[in-house]
Amino acid sequence: MTEQQKKKTSKFLSYVLRHHPELINLNLDENGWANVDELITKSKRNPHEGISFEELNEIVETNDKKRFIFNEDKTRIRANQGHSIDINLAFVPQQPPEFLYHGTAQSNIDSIFEKGIEKRNRQHVHLSEDKETATKVGMRHGKPIILTINTEKMFNDGIEFYLSENNVWLTDFVDAKYIRQ
Repeated sequence: MTEQQKKKTSKFLSYVLRHHPELINLNLDENGWANVDELITKSKRNPHEGISFEELNEIVETNDKKRFIFNEDKTRIRANQGHSIDINLAFVPQQPPEFLYHGTAQSNIDSIFEKGIEKRNRQHVHLSEDKETATKVGMRHGKPIILTINTEKMFNDGIEFYLSENNVWLTDFVDAKYIRQ
């Protein structure tokens, strides 16, 4: 599988497992898990796709963002976070580090300092432990701006945080008072 094929397939999986399982009539349980055999069978009905177990396994194991996870016996798969559909990822609240980072585009800065960071159509706001990851995220939207979030203060103020399987910190909203550029 070439890098271009992996990227295309990963985008397809993200779209189906995070946003639109109905595209291939895929059933997700309340926690976002899909049956691997069903995913493989139904992906072959899509004229642009078609995934084998070997390809699926390669994507899960080599995806640099660790977007997907199998259950222990690899019979079920789900996206780690980033869903726009209503599922329960069963995250347990955790204490974050003192600071986390959020990558965004220059064009969003005024709105963020006015309204805070909103989850919009996602289930959570995504935060990174390092500036490098936040920069990569921000680059997808234009000239990257890295914001520093005082997550220790947020946590002390009673705001909950969760840590996904692929080490992305999640919260519901970041008020502008906790943000600095």
